[in-house]
Amino acid sequence: MKQILFFILIIGFVSNSFGQIESNIKFKAIPPVNIKPKPKKETLPPPTDLPKIVTPNVFKDTNILNTKPKADNSFQIGNAENHFSMTPTNKFVNPGDWVKDRLNKKADNENQIVFRRNQDLGNFKTKSLTAKVSYRDYGEVDGDEIRVLLNDKTIATGIMLDSQFQGFEITLVDGFNKLDFEALNQGALGPNTAEFQVYDDKGTLISASQWNLGTGFKATIVITKE
Repeated sequence: MKQILFFILIIGFVSNSFGQIESNIKFKAIPPVNIKPKPKKETLPPPTDLPKIVTPNVFKDTNILNTKPKADNSFQIGNAENHFSMTPTNKFVNPGDWVKDRLNKKADNENQIVFRRNQDLGNFKTKSLTAKVSYRDYGEVDGDEIRVLLNDKTIATGIMLDSQFQGFEITLVDGFNKLDFEALNQGALGPNTAEFQVYDDKGTLISASQWNLGTGFKATIVITKE
């Protein structure tokens, strides 16, 4: 019985001792550590020397694209040219020349149309037995050639018109005597041009006129013998 009481006293004493120890221990709160994050240092790339950009002058430097010259070619004929240019060029010394050329060509074409026709030089009456026909180039001598037909029959061909009169004499038949002057070509200065004169057997002028013909066209005069 004494042993049991002794054991209970020991247990109570030990329990009281642990309670005092725990009560004597003071709790101290640990404050949070205020650590600010350090800013990261940005590492900049090493400086590089950039090439200087120069704006090209299009009025002085035509090679603004910096094209490389072509390699020398021993088979090339003549010198290579740089056809690229920002500067406008004019092929005509005077811009008005272009308009003038167009008008001149248009006028030339219209003139050619006018001359591409036959010409009726008239009908004349006479009692003469013969008629003398003379003709010449009334403009600049430029190589005009003609063929002459009497009543649709060739009496002369390949006649070169000169600055001096030349001609022939024909015998007139009763009634109509038709003379055709056909232009075989056109000279260097334009249509086939000529001046002609017709005289009777007494030297009296029957007719005088001119023609302006395109190649292949005719000037016709009719002499009626009464």
